[in-house]
Amino acid sequence: MGLRRRELLLGFAGVGGLALAGCGRQDAKPAKPPQPAVIRFDPAPGPIPVEPRRPGLITVTNGTLTSVEWIDETGRALPGIQAPDHRTWTSSEPLGYGHTYTAKAVAHGATGDITATTTCTTVDPDRLVDVSLRSSNLNEIAENDVYGVGFVLVAHFDEPIDRAAAEPCLQVVTEPAATGAWYWLDDQNAHWRPEHYHAPGTRITVSANLFGMPLGDGAYGQRDQRISITIGPAHVAIADDDTKQIEVFENGNLVRTMPTSMGMGGTAVIGGRTLSFWTRPGVYTVLDRKDPVIMDSASYGLPTSSRLGYRTSINKAVRISHDGIYVHELAESMWAQGNTDVSHGCLNISPADAAWFYDYVIPGDVVEVRNTGGDPLDIWQNGDWTIPWPEWLHGSARG
Repeated sequence: MGLRRRELLLGFAGVGGLALAGCGRQDAKPAKPPQPAVIRFDPAPGPIPVEPRRPGLITVTNGTLTSVEWIDETGRALPGIQAPDHRTWTSSEPLGYGHTYTAKAVAHGATGDITATTTCTTVDPDRLVDVSLRSSNLNEIAENDVYGVGFVLVAHFDEPIDRAAAEPCLQVVTEPAATGAWYWLDDQNAHWRPEHYHAPGTRITVSANLFGMPLGDGAYGQRDQRISITIGPAHVAIADDDTKQIEVFENGNLVRTMPTSMGMGGTAVIGGRTLSFWTRPGVYTVLDRKDPVIMDSASYGLPTSSRLGYRTSINKAVRISHDGIYVHELAESMWAQGNTDVSHGCLNISPADAAWFYDYVIPGDVVEVRNTGGDPLDIWQNGDWTIPWPEWLHGSARG
């Protein structure tokens, strides 16, 4: 009996020990208390004016937004969109210049509703600067315009800006892809082109993302712009003073040969100014067409009453430089076309050839002038393509 009792007692002790150990492993962790909702605003409150380009943003964690308002100093509500999960609200327009906003949000969470408010002020610029997106003829480009393969994009700012700040805001995308670069003439004018002529059919999209961007000395961009244009067939006219002929090519195929008479050469000093009568060598592009156009030598400093002066109406005139070089009709010089240079700098051709050329070309088509005397065509005269590519790259704001 004694032994049996002892065994039973030991057995009960073992069972009890196992039971206590099992209870220890099954202890539950205490439940976390419910977390309140937390509302955050972006931009966050602070004394520094914020960028006007950014949107307003409200987010909530541990809850959902039930009410949002973002109001400027005039009482106008900033429109916005709430995410499907009701955890984010984003304004559907940028904050804008010179505003003081008051934002208020209500969110529902596990501990109930909470309300949060904030205020922020946006930058108030000293002045706003706009940019005009143009072709070489200085007319603004428009959506779906068609230009020749020598198209050069011109960005003209309405006042001087910081080139390094502005250039990243000017973006050009081509399809098919082609590498291009900006060349700054001064602090208001930048030109863009690729290394070689555009491929026919290229689609060019220009974006000027200036709104909200600092452009130096207290100036900010006024607005964003985005325009797409298309490049037409490759029209390249080669005017060779050795042969006195203009050969016109379309997509590499010769389509017409036109006898011409170019600048007679030499210079004259008039009123202390040296005037050149050469057709400068270089790569021109078609700027525009006039029929008729009044040509007046006084416009470039040669008095109409002087021996070489003139004022006359010319038909079928295609302008290729900003200082008055045209490819135009002149029946009076047909005797010289193809053999002698007698013009003041323009390229004279016959009435029949002029009518055909006038109807054939569009702005951006190329006119290459070869083997003439005088100084090379300058960029200010429409000589963008005359500048060698390595030199063009050095004209970027990035150097």
